[in-house]
Amino acid sequence: MYDYFNGKLVFKTSGAKGAFATVEVGGIGYNFEIMERDFVNLSNIGQDLKLYSVLLHREDRMSLCGFLKREDRDIFNILTSVSGVGSKMALTLLNAFEVFDLVGLVLDENYKELTKAKGVGPKLAQKIILELRDKFNSYKGIVPLKTSASVVASQNVDDAQMVLLSLGYEKKEVEDSLSKAVLSVNANASAEEILKEALRILSK
Repeated sequence: MYDYFNGKLVFKTSGAKGAFATVEVGGIGYNFEIMERDFVNLSNIGQDLKLYSVLLHREDRMSLCGFLKREDRDIFNILTSVSGVGSKMALTLLNAFEVFDLVGLVLDENYKELTKAKGVGPKLAQKIILELRDKFNSYKGIVPLKTSASVVASQNVDDAQMVLLSLGYEKKEVEDSLSKAVLSVNANASAEEILKEALRILSK
């Protein structure tokens, strides 16, 4: 429903119940639950702030989650699509791992590393990997990249591509960012390195 909110930061707090920020837009204050690592990077009170948003519907109330980066918001949505992963768990995972690190663990099927996130046991970690891997694989090969294979391993480019598509980026955005990314990384670059560079390009 809402893609992002662009307004003025009027309040922020962090405690045992989580981190929160209130952004005033058009005279209305919107309260967001945010990641701890976003909290430390918030602007000062009174300064402009843009948060990518997710509207959560619960039985008794509605709430907002906010993210400084679009890719964090989009992977949050993918994480919460996994049965057994709610908003709190998704935020915990994103606090523990950057997007490209989290994606790398899924692609490598490294469930043991995922269990380092608070509250994530082996069974849940394996379930997350199984469901996310299937989601990522459903996007594989959609965008042909003519220049990629000659620069870096095509499999790594394909892996980066399917993640970007699953995050909601348009095909043209993905093609343009990856075409630039493969020219900036080493010939033996991993999928995570290609993805990180593509996300950097997309964030400009």
